[in-house]
Amino acid sequence: MNALSGAYDWLTTGANWQGDKGVGNRLAEHLYFSGVALAVSCALALPLALWLGHIGRGGALAVNISNVGRAVPTLAVLVLLTLTPLGEHGDLPTLIALVLFAVPPLLTNAYLGMREVDRAVVEAARGMGMSGRQVFARVELPLAYPLVTAGIRSAAVQVVATATLAAMAGEGGLGRIITAGFNLQNTPQVVAGALLVAALALLVEAVLVIAGRLFDPMRGRAGAAR
Repeated sequence: MNALSGAYDWLTTGANWQGDKGVGNRLAEHLYFSGVALAVSCALALPLALWLGHIGRGGALAVNISNVGRAVPTLAVLVLLTLTPLGEHGDLPTLIALVLFAVPPLLTNAYLGMREVDRAVVEAARGMGMSGRQVFARVELPLAYPLVTAGIRSAAVQVVATATLAAMAGEGGLGRIITAGFNLQNTPQVVAGALLVAALALLVEAVLVIAGRLFDPMRGRAGAAR
């Protein structure tokens, strides 16, 4: 309780929110790392996974290869990238490590979502004269949408939580608050930093859940069916 009350006092102190080392700036850095990494991961993984799921070839191999990456600790990847010439390019090692961490859930969920679409529905659409592109856009993608968005939410939450490791490479983000607390032996600051990361992860997931429902392509169709 003392740590929690101390964390509350730390969070409600205005000085801790100001300046380059304040919560406001660290939060902006954290959102930058997380947002860029998630955007790049989606751009790389989703088109590939959806296409492989559509043609039904090579997807299992791609998913298995991507899942091997989950066994490699993100911190180890970050340290290795920092020691390479990439370490001279600022936050590039951190972004690459986060992208590699986010790709597996995106790739797996998108591919499985496409492959779990009822084949009878796909064949019926083709029997109605739909082209391959129309079947993909009007049948497979809408039906795979729930699993695709679940993968995006999972990747987003994992990236937000893992982005704290950027502090280990000397970069910014909310992880710097936690590491600074450890260095100062300030337990309330450590707890405050952890609470900020947890709150941000929950907020991101909530926003993505709402966005997923708003943009669900089956939303209007379900209403029309009722």
